[in-house]
Amino acid sequence: MSDFSARLIRWQRRHGRHKLPWQGADAYRVWLSEIMLQQTQVATATPYYLRFVARFPDVSALAAASEDEVLAHWSGLGYYSRARNLHRAAQIIMRQRGGRFPENFDDILALPGVGRSTAAAIGVFAFQQRRAILDGNVKRVLARYFAVAGYTGEKKIEAQLWRKAEGLLPEQDLAGYTQGLMDLGALVCTRGKPQCAVCPLHEECAAYRNGQVMQLPTPRARKALPEKHSTFLLLLNGADILLEKRPATGIWGGLWCLPQMDGAPGKDHCGIRQYGVDAAQAHALPAFTHTFTHFRLHITPLLWRLPVKPGQSQEPAKVWLCVEEAMRAAIPSPVRKLLHQITV
Repeated sequence: MSDFSARLIRWQRRHGRHKLPWQGADAYRVWLSEIMLQQTQVATATPYYLRFVARFPDVSALAAASEDEVLAHWSGLGYYSRARNLHRAAQIIMRQRGGRFPENFDDILALPGVGRSTAAAIGVFAFQQRRAILDGNVKRVLARYFAVAGYTGEKKIEAQLWRKAEGLLPEQDLAGYTQGLMDLGALVCTRGKPQCAVCPLHEECAAYRNGQVMQLPTPRARKALPEKHSTFLLLLNGADILLEKRPATGIWGGLWCLPQMDGAPGKDHCGIRQYGVDAAQAHALPAFTHTFTHFRLHITPLLWRLPVKPGQSQEPAKVWLCVEEAMRAAIPSPVRKLLHQITV
């Protein structure tokens, strides 16, 4: 066992995380946790994980559920393609494997939404396989330890880090080693305030020796985020509100949203009038901005309290729900925020 892995394993035993709800669990729960932890921190993902497994305790329960119900339990966690891929993968596992989660690495990798690092983590934690992982935290640890310059999302740099990760693998205690890498990146070798003094690897860390800790890993070249504008329509009839189902692909794919018009109010009166309402009669709620990975969406909400439900809204992919029920549906965060505003 290398000094790197030995130090990391000892550190993890003393200082790492040992009470995460998916640790020591079956392959289904390990898979679920790894998917949830893509793009999401442990503290944020944990309550969603607990609610998700309470409703979908195994692959068969997840596969049998409707996509709407799966998305409803994911609502607020973001990156909804993860939930749709989980649902599709569960159905594949039931249909092709009789509900038995695959153990072979290539078979795990073939599941929708599973990449190389995620498949390796599932293999390590669920099946005690000897596989290297390379998530965002691990990239940061290795880029600093070996002083690897360059953006870690670039293929050439990523390939270099994969070689480093595979070369460091110990022969034993792969789970402790892998969890140690994750924990070190999340708790000590953090992006903004790394705690090098308590890091078990700092004596050999090239970035620490060279005074490059805050320069590595090399950040991605920043580009100005595109700015987009949208008008959200809150059509209320008594306690009921109109929701529309988004297309399966794209932003908020498959979720229930408020009717939405591109642009600021006043630029699409015809679009608003298709719902049988007049923009001039709307009550404007405070505008706000929702930031996605690739753009910022400036949202202007308009509210109508209607004596009757417009006939134009009685169509497929549209539904009237009481606001309380809508809050439990598969809705994106900005819609939840607006519904909360009109109920307080």
